[in-house]
Amino acid sequence: MKAKHIISIIFALIIIVASIFAAIQYMPESDTIEEESIGDKDNESTSLGNLTFKEAVNALAFDLFNDLNKLYEGNLFISPYSIFTALAMCYEGAKGETADQMADVLAIEQDNASFHNYMKDLYELLNRKNNEYNISTANALWVKEDYRLLESYLNIIKTVYGGGATEVDFSDAQKAADIINQWVENNTNGLIKDLILPEYINIFTTLILTNAIYFKGMWKYQFDVANTTDRDFKKQSDETIKVPTMQLVNTENSFNYTETEDVQILELPYSGDDISMLILLPKDNDISNLIENIDDSKLSTWKDSMEEITLDIYLPKFKVESKYELKDHLNNLGMIIPFTSAADFSGMNGVKELYIAKVIHKAYIDVNEEGTEAAAATAVIMERFSIGSPEEIIFDCDHPFVYLIQHKQTGTILFMGSILDPTM
Repeated sequence: MKAKHIISIIFALIIIVASIFAAIQYMPESDTIEEESIGDKDNESTSLGNLTFKEAVNALAFDLFNDLNKLYEGNLFISPYSIFTALAMCYEGAKGETADQMADVLAIEQDNASFHNYMKDLYELLNRKNNEYNISTANALWVKEDYRLLESYLNIIKTVYGGGATEVDFSDAQKAADIINQWVENNTNGLIKDLILPEYINIFTTLILTNAIYFKGMWKYQFDVANTTDRDFKKQSDETIKVPTMQLVNTENSFNYTETEDVQILELPYSGDDISMLILLPKDNDISNLIENIDDSKLSTWKDSMEEITLDIYLPKFKVESKYELKDHLNNLGMIIPFTSAADFSGMNGVKELYIAKVIHKAYIDVNEEGTEAAAATAVIMERFSIGSPEEIIFDCDHPFVYLIQHKQTGTILFMGSILDPTM
């Protein structure tokens, strides 16, 4: 009995020591607590398809990028984070079916404390001063003069998204656009200009929600400018062109890499190792097939299989500027009601009179030997479909117009014409 008792004590001591060792092994360093805590929140699932918050952003990224790829033939470039954040701020005020459709597309749920904490922590993390690279993001509401939004909604935007509300005189479209565009320029280091055009603003414009994001990072292993040469680049049409191509060859540097039967995946880290560029290179030059089939699960599988190896790298220098109106693409993903008079954003103002008129996204990226500079901005423009108080409306036929004569009861058009010159 004594021997058994001693063995039990020894066994218990072994378990205790192992537990302490495991705890020490997984104890976060003091300077990484903030980033690891957001990683923990990232692992929390939403109630919509058991997606994590990170997966929700990425799901929108792949779905939207795939839809854009079907329409645009040239280079594409977007900021999924910027688009997601601008729409999420809008979603905070959605109700009923409007909220349901936005929830399906964004894969998040309203009044979710975990999601709010995730977005708040991510906002603070992206705006934290860093000596290795520059990254920042900002959010703002631009509200029609004397138009009241609910304090509860404004509080969410302030505490979760770090955004404030500014009254704007939308009756002066040019001035209003200039004010918002200046804010966008200031928060993208001058890279995103003219996001809002004056013609986007009219007498029904009531609220514009904006997000801006900026990044500049140096490669951990920079390309030597002297090694950049013109090399062949084969387009999808099989046409071959010459492009300035950077090279990292015959080095001892290691990079995360993996491949499948169809694609090669390379990770290029930026200085600081917090941010990296993943390059997905289809082996058969069929980029459309890659875009159609990639999702966050597949990307995660690829990243998990990566190993550090030495390899020769050839990467074209490139610079892309893009601008997209996303309404049709979001419609294609299932977000329809928010863009119609059936929309319900009463969580913003207490009444059903707002709908989304436009979602504008503009992005810029420059990839060179030193590193990468990128910026993007998104604007959700909301209008009133029902005006609560009379406003002066001017109908001035001082330019060509179309006219018709109809049978009122049936709505049948009996005659139709246009006036280009009343003196003719």
